[in-house]
Amino acid sequence: MGQAATQPSTNWHLKENAREHHTSKFSSEELIVRRGQAFSITFNGTEKPEQNLIFLAETGPKPSKATKTLATFGISSTVSKEGWSAVLQSTSSNSVSVSISSPQNAVIGRYKLSVQLGSSSPASLGTFVLLFNPWSSGDDVFMPNKAECEEYVLEEFGIIFAGNKNHISSFGWNFGQFQGDILNICLSIMDRSLYYRQDPVTDVSHRHDPRYLGRVLSAMVNANDDLGVVLGNWSGKYEGGKNPSSWTGSAEILQSWKKSGFKPVKYGQCWVFAAVLTTVLRCLGIPTRTITNFSSAHDADENLRVDEFYDADGNHLERGADSIWNFHVWNESWFTRNDLGPSYSGWQVLDATPQEQSGGIYQCGPASRHAIKEGEVDLDYDCPFVFAEVNADCMYWNYDSATGKKTLIFSKSTEIGVSISTKAVGRDDRVDVTSDYKYEEGSAKERDIFKKARKKLGLEDKFDPTAPTQEEIEQKPDISGKFKVAGSLEVGKDLNLLLVLENLQSDAKTVNVNMTAWSTLYTRRPVNEIWKDSISVTLAPKEEKQFPIKIKYPEYQQQLTTDKTIQVTALCHVEDGIQVLVQRNITLDNPAIDIQVLGEAKVNEEVVVEVAFTNPINTEVKDCVLQVEGSDLLRGILELRIPPLKASEKSSTKFKLIPSEAGPKHLLVNFSCDKFADIKTFKMVNVIN
Repeated sequence: MGQAATQPSTNWHLKENAREHHTSKFSSEELIVRRGQAFSITFNGTEKPEQNLIFLAETGPKPSKATKTLATFGISSTVSKEGWSAVLQSTSSNSVSVSISSPQNAVIGRYKLSVQLGSSSPASLGTFVLLFNPWSSGDDVFMPNKAECEEYVLEEFGIIFAGNKNHISSFGWNFGQFQGDILNICLSIMDRSLYYRQDPVTDVSHRHDPRYLGRVLSAMVNANDDLGVVLGNWSGKYEGGKNPSSWTGSAEILQSWKKSGFKPVKYGQCWVFAAVLTTVLRCLGIPTRTITNFSSAHDADENLRVDEFYDADGNHLERGADSIWNFHVWNESWFTRNDLGPSYSGWQVLDATPQEQSGGIYQCGPASRHAIKEGEVDLDYDCPFVFAEVNADCMYWNYDSATGKKTLIFSKSTEIGVSISTKAVGRDDRVDVTSDYKYEEGSAKERDIFKKARKKLGLEDKFDPTAPTQEEIEQKPDISGKFKVAGSLEVGKDLNLLLVLENLQSDAKTVNVNMTAWSTLYTRRPVNEIWKDSISVTLAPKEEKQFPIKIKYPEYQQQLTTDKTIQVTALCHVEDGIQVLVQRNITLDNPAIDIQVLGEAKVNEEVVVEVAFTNPINTEVKDCVLQVEGSDLLRGILELRIPPLKASEKSSTKFKLIPSEAGPKHLLVNFSCDKFADIKTFKMVNVIN
């Protein structure tokens, strides 16, 4: 072996390469490029550059050619279609400029690049990071629509939909995938997974595959099994951590995880897991979005049926593992499914919320959205669970704890999976994608697909002792009922409802009605009883009657969870007839908060923002805190304490921003006090140069 050459100095042409590779938004001194596309570097310290130059690109703990984690390549006249290659651009007496290309299926991650001259030992040129490339037609994550690439890879702001099917609300989220140290944190998430710990060499060699990484990262974003990023908590009590509703962005969560020495961050619920996974996947270059499914089924026993139980007083009982959530948030990522075939490529469902184990750990997906729509529940991965989330049939039972007897009240096949929502491309609007998950509810095609799925799961031929009889399913009630909202649904105001009962028969009916209202979590888990009442009613033939219900603010204020949800139930016992269950899930809105940008927002110049809030209730509110964040508008999170506000008093808070980049940016504000939790709003700020 000859002498090692002197350490060359490398010019990575950071600006030019970043512009070509859509990586300009990263604030890094390290080269960040996308696979399957050339990047230029210049280095010196090599004498006689026209001699044989050999480059080495290596990644992972034990780089090897067999696992495609080591590449050695010389100078060639054209770009290789198969592997890594280098094309000479120019040479001078002591420097060389080359254009280096990686294959379209290269392993992603941090690489070490070295150069070897003749027989001397390799000299290090430094490190660079290689990402997925949705702009390149040969990449598994290729997305032909450029506006979609901008939204699903480069956009740092998102809107997450919540509330319930009758009343959809939304809030902003700062994904922040290009901020500070987030890329390094995303790379360390991969290196802390169970898959990596069990077999680092194999794990790294699979990192060319978005299907593999999507599944691994869906496991790593939750803390179950692997001390991942976020610890879930659905108890309604969040001591020792942050209430899941109080987060406004992913960066704070990911940075806390790293800062604590990789201890799970407390606490998350579904939208937090989905938002953090969006950040990680967008950061790595996989197009990703959040999806909200309203009336989402959690089918624990894989029978495509969810069972809910009520006692004779109309209280919702926590029995069995099934549940129906007011909403559930998961992810869709865009990539090809070489394992399934071209018709299953495109959007794939990933879910980082720890609900059921898959392959022994809490991970979910990728499930092809097309497979879900067509009832192909035997395809990888986790299609039965996702299919049930949007399609399960609901059974409502009356359960008698004294005898253990359960009686079917009614069943419904159109309850689950409605108004499936995501943010529009390039606009702050909601788009409904329900028809991408299923055929029209109630249509013959939709029922055929449901039967096909049941058959594939072996449910058609199997006797199920817990299922209702055909007779029970076909029974017809004598009366119908519904709850109507009368007035506004706002925290701080009385809740006014009408119970509407109608006699469907041509003879009079006597009905005993037991009514309850409980505060719940968004998962409909009952937390505190707020109110109960019972009435006895006689309905003349075909008569409809309305019964007003008023639940005063002081009655529910102490009992309300931060999800601001109330389940109202009326169990109607009809004399000589079958029981009728009337229920409604209500989500209350917070009072409004207003943001004004005073003046024009310019890069590197101060601009004043004013946030105004009026206390809508007739008692003082205290412990008021304002949190503000926004990528490229301010660094980190600004926290401002606000003095107590008397009844009907207005507060106005001013603070300064110094925007760091031009373009449409989003400012997110979260206001909390002792009576109102997490009043959120956002404002688009157009920053000019």
